[in-house]
Amino acid sequence: MNRKKVGLGFLGFFLVIQLIRIDKSTPAGNLSDDFIVSEATEENVAMLIKNACYDCHSHQTEYPWYAQVAPVSWWIKNHINEGRKHLNFSVWTTYNAKKQKHKLEECIEMMENNEMPLKSFTWTHPEAKLSDEQKALLVSYFKVKFNSL
Repeated sequence: MNRKKVGLGFLGFFLVIQLIRIDKSTPAGNLSDDFIVSEATEENVAMLIKNACYDCHSHQTEYPWYAQVAPVSWWIKNHINEGRKHLNFSVWTTYNAKKQKHKLEECIEMMENNEMPLKSFTWTHPEAKLSDEQKALLVSYFKVKFNSL
């Protein structure tokens, strides 16, 4: 097979997979269930949480332009689904106290171990890249919330 046929085959395949779109709809919910709202989070802390966490861990996902292009869109959607499955700040008040405490404990651990936000996320979302001081502020905030449960 010559290069031209391979190239045309690849281009055709790439164009066909663009027809397989991801679902970007936002599930219906109650704003009062949201973590930031229900916990009356201060503005500066709320902004950090939104910038670093909410795209993958809430129903307030803002899809970037490249989420329109398969197969990248599939990877992004899978990542968001997994993030929401582990922690969804949009349904915070639907978690019982034990689960909330566990989720806060995980937030603290992930932040302290520099596991969140993911490096792959901060590459394309510079606002999500947190300084050591910002991470310390979030860890402190999550610890206060953890101890209040």
